[in-house]
Amino acid sequence: MEAYAVIETGGKQYRVQKDDVIDVELLEGAEVGQPIELGRVLALQDGSGLKIGAPVVEGAKVMAEVVEAFRAPKVVAFKKKRRKGYHRKVGHRQELLRVKIASIA
Repeated sequence: MEAYAVIETGGKQYRVQKDDVIDVELLEGAEVGQPIELGRVLALQDGSGLKIGAPVVEGAKVMAEVVEAFRAPKVVAFKKKRRKGYHRKVGHRQELLRVKIASIA
């Protein structure tokens, strides 16, 4: 059975395996091609059994390599009150990192 981990980064949880490519929120100081350690490991399946953290698994870490830094598609928030002349339009593009999982230990 393939080893996997459940990690938390950017307020979201991801189930990852070796060589998975995922999009996570921008991490401080991460550059393309640089190895990084991803967030908190909440659960770890290493072949011998499932280890669940309380809240994190001690000594477990997930290493990844930054593949690309990019921005998500624009999300538009539009508010309007009919017949009152009120409308507001705000756009937002989230900064993201595409990372490839290098190892789970």
